[in-house]
Amino acid sequence: MSALPMEAPGGDRPFLTGVVEGFYGRPWRDLDRRAYARLLPRLGLNSYLYCPKADPFLRRQWQRHWPRPRWRELLGLAACFRGAGLHFGVGLSPFALYRRYGDTERRQLRDKIRRLQELRGDLLALLFDDMPGDVPDLAERQAEIVADVRAWSPRTRLLMCPTYYSCDPVLEKHFGAMPADYWSRLGRLLPADVDIFWTGNRVCAERISTADLAPLARAFGRPLTLWDNYPVNDGALRSKHLYLEPLPGREPGLRSRLAGHFCNPMNQAWLSLPALRGLAELHATARPPADWEARELGASLWTRLRRDGALFQREGLDGIAPDRRRALAAEYADLPGPAAAEVAAWLRGEFAFDPACLTD
Repeated sequence: MSALPMEAPGGDRPFLTGVVEGFYGRPWRDLDRRAYARLLPRLGLNSYLYCPKADPFLRRQWQRHWPRPRWRELLGLAACFRGAGLHFGVGLSPFALYRRYGDTERRQLRDKIRRLQELRGDLLALLFDDMPGDVPDLAERQAEIVADVRAWSPRTRLLMCPTYYSCDPVLEKHFGAMPADYWSRLGRLLPADVDIFWTGNRVCAERISTADLAPLARAFGRPLTLWDNYPVNDGALRSKHLYLEPLPGREPGLRSRLAGHFCNPMNQAWLSLPALRGLAELHATARPPADWEARELGASLWTRLRRDGALFQREGLDGIAPDRRRALAAEYADLPGPAAAEVAAWLRGEFAFDPACLTD
């Protein structure tokens, strides 16, 4: 089943909706990623970006190519998404490349882009998130890198994540003071056809409205693409919760102000599906039947998640007594299917946050 084309505001490019696998910690299995090539079209979603922070060849070791067996797996994964009629791409995070971008680094980047082109994806993201940003000419340096990639890959839809991708003050706390006029300078310097990621007024925004987006769209000089950090649960606090409600707190009509909307999912692939139903309903890409989750996750599991979902989302692991947690883990472990296995593993603490994941 092919994904339906959706027009973006102000042009004939498709409006991108889907998954950006951009979280820290335990990544998904390729088996589950391939399942998404089947699941996303059923929701009317059309895009998948592969950029798990745990893949070293996309971030700290970006100059190196994947070992041959893993590269064959990625080629197969890309072919799977293409075969489903989905937009597919990779998010490359060339760590702090803007600090030194000479002839050697430029050649390394060109070689990496050429290798990524072998995947035959129609999307490519350059991600400068979660890196030091206290460089006075940060916008100019990043725009130079993006312009080179645009020249090397002219037929690919290019997306870019700024270092300061939210109004959240936590970014300056961790990555240094944002250079003056960074957003407007970046907007003026980037090619007009480059999409810019934005997470909202907070890194993990509880609410996003058209009023939130308007001043940033003016600063960047284009509609933004949401990198929506719901239902992601990769942090020290969020990893203790399962976010099972459909995408909440997003104002209807956001699509008229956006070029695309991606959700960054949980470390649990199958349990992220209810949230993605909310993404589909927000943008009216499809109207899944009322029993959609029961069909995809398993009827017995969905019955129990309707019973326990509020507990898992609001109270989390710390709000469940140890004996009760063990009993629930055993109950879910007895149920069939990968989603039930994810619940059981989470209850057993197998998705616990590891600070080492931040030193990728």
